[in-house]
Amino acid sequence: MSSHRVWVYGDHVNTDVIFPGKYTYTLKDPDKMSSVALQDLDDNFASQVQPGDVIVAGRNWGCGSSREQAVTALKYAGVRTIIAVSFSGLYFRNCINQGVHPIVCPELADRLQTGDHIEIDLDEHVIVANGQAYPIPTLSPTVRAILDADGLVNMLQQRDWSITEQV
Repeated sequence: MSSHRVWVYGDHVNTDVIFPGKYTYTLKDPDKMSSVALQDLDDNFASQVQPGDVIVAGRNWGCGSSREQAVTALKYAGVRTIIAVSFSGLYFRNCINQGVHPIVCPELADRLQTGDHIEIDLDEHVIVANGQAYPIPTLSPTVRAILDADGLVNMLQQRDWSITEQV
């Protein structure tokens, strides 16, 4: 079980708020991308986020455009897990593809404040917050492999693509 500090945000936080659209084609460097993450929502996030911190959000996290920078900016800032009441479908898939674990846990969002700590146990499929356990969905073996490899591209690059013939 691992312990994480949380950043709590509300409903319908869109990709332009997570990573401002004005930087989409100008910022490519991971440090610069992470420095503008959530800048229109939380002035403190980019300067105070630490590796291993977790975002806990309300409904429809990541709605809006499909650009992956809204995931990668958070990943570059050190966020490897986002827990939400619900996600935009495209954002959810972009998280997995980029190696960021999206967790749907509707019961948790209203019970935490920024700065609280939670524990996540992926093997037991549970989050512990304020002394209470919250069940989380089990990952499929494929999704777990993608997350363990730090994203889909990394998983595919690590895969042995040799083909052997059996006679």
